[in-house]
Amino acid sequence: MTTTAAAATTASTIVPMRPEHADRVLAIYQLGIDTGDATFQESAPEWVEFDAGKLPDHRFVALDEGTGAVLGWVAASETSKRAVYRGVVETSIYVHPDASGRGVGRALLAAQIASTEAAGIWTIQAGVFPENTGSLALHTALGFRTIGTRERVGRHLGQWRDVTLLERRSPTVG
Repeated sequence: MTTTAAAATTASTIVPMRPEHADRVLAIYQLGIDTGDATFQESAPEWVEFDAGKLPDHRFVALDEGTGAVLGWVAASETSKRAVYRGVVETSIYVHPDASGRGVGRALLAAQIASTEAAGIWTIQAGVFPENTGSLALHTALGFRTIGTRERVGRHLGQWRDVTLLERRSPTVG
């Protein structure tokens, strides 16, 4: 899948995430963590831990067509080991700040939606801090709906944080 960005930017190509992308993926993750509005995580994990927690068939990176640099990533995780939830995953998406507004996030999430639907997954869930308006807008644009808000669900950097729960139900699976 290729996405063409705005006139002042270059295009990106979406490819499966592989170990050779690890350093850049984790660096982009850390940049997201550093914003304070992306996750409860305080630091990016080591690659072995990250890799073990993500479903291999539903994780992608966006590569800058000019430089080959990783611009962002998306990955899905199991929500439960129980068989009844085998068609439900949770998504995480991070885009390098320099690639923001170039359509990278949309292309990544669209690729993941296609891969999960092809695999028979009927629901993708996401948890987003309400202050992360860009992520909320991206998910909404790609068919996610707000389920509700978990108020004061956890402490982050010394203060209670809410999390907006979103889900996308496949119109073709189920």
